[in-house]
Amino acid sequence: MTIPGFQAFMLPFLNQLADKTEKRMADLFEVLANEFQLTENDKKEQLSRGQLKFKNRISWARTYLLKARLIKSTGRGLVQITARGQQVLTNPPEKITISYLEQFPEFVEFRYGGKQEPEGTDKGKEEQQSPDEGMAMLYKEISDALADELLEKIKSCSPAFFERLVVDLLLAMGYGGSREDAGEAIGTSGDGGVDGIIKEDRLGLDVIYIQAKRWENTVGRPVVQGFAGSLEGLRAKKGVLITTSSFSQEAENYVKRIEKKIVLIDGKTLARLMIDFDVGVSEIVTYRIKKLDLDYFEEMS
Repeated sequence: MTIPGFQAFMLPFLNQLADKTEKRMADLFEVLANEFQLTENDKKEQLSRGQLKFKNRISWARTYLLKARLIKSTGRGLVQITARGQQVLTNPPEKITISYLEQFPEFVEFRYGGKQEPEGTDKGKEEQQSPDEGMAMLYKEISDALADELLEKIKSCSPAFFERLVVDLLLAMGYGGSREDAGEAIGTSGDGGVDGIIKEDRLGLDVIYIQAKRWENTVGRPVVQGFAGSLEGLRAKKGVLITTSSFSQEAENYVKRIEKKIVLIDGKTLARLMIDFDVGVSEIVTYRIKKLDLDYFEEMS
């Protein structure tokens, strides 16, 4: 049979979690493939970039349900239904679609960035968009989903790996001099509130002090103020504070008022920088969009 679109998988996916227990994505792939009676040939069908089509579509169903807060990630490759998801199943729709999910503000924020109001129907939205706009929106969705996957993966890694990841990112951004210098600098200082140092440039004319922590809760002003105090004790002028969570408004306001230059990098920014500088991600396909070269035809006339 033809592999259904990803929206067709969303309600069956949610139904599989109705018992409120954690489920492995590896198991859900097989269960849903069987539910839709996919043949062995169907399950072997690939996208142009080599990914299995049915797994790609089920993964997107998972992403959309996560964004609508109907399910939650409970660990590496694990998902579980939320209270909101349970509520949906008390009076389930005939099917869960993008339009249906637009009743949830978190999903609207994800899909439209809070800048657009959904039209209520997928068709109506598509009719208003030019192909360029549609491609831009699709790119944003793919990029945002990748950022979420990166953060989920980072949080499951060891503290030592996270420190190495920070080094790799700063090197990719042009800091740190050599890999050996950066590797020795990070995680060795041990001075209260500072996890390491890295050169600002290849010549080492200045250094940046780093604190990199895998926090789950919002990082407040006291943590940032403590880091600033550590910089004062080291007579340092610049620091980078990196977290996998977020910073409170008070923390962000604090760094704007002090003399020292402290850059706050929250989880979303960290993931975006990793994507921009190709750290922990790899390119799978490139689409080149071309336009008519009017100058060429003018020269020919």
